[in-house]
Amino acid sequence: MPYINVKTNTPIAADKAAAIKSALGQAITAIPGKSEQWLMVGMEAEQMLWFQGSDAPAAMVEVSVFGSAGASACDALTGRICSILSENLGISPARIYVKYAETDKWGWNEGNF
Repeated sequence: MPYINVKTNTPIAADKAAAIKSALGQAITAIPGKSEQWLMVGMEAEQMLWFQGSDAPAAMVEVSVFGSAGASACDALTGRICSILSENLGISPARIYVKYAETDKWGWNEGNF
């Protein structure tokens, strides 16, 4: 039950959005037990976003997971996310933050896991 939300100050063309969504579907497997089958992806393009006082291309990525993810899995996923956004949107990895949130409460289909 992971959710990845990408917020960026750059535009995202439809073909790039599809490529990012697919690549994130593969990348989420860096966290044991997570797969694209349960992954929800959100993308917020052309947001007002500044980093280090500059509006140069940047991104804030939020990764929410049901259960927990170890430090090494998060490190691997951060690397993959940075590569995906760099390749598809031209954002330097040095201008990407990735925030992780773990929860033991996750609702779906009128109930909770």
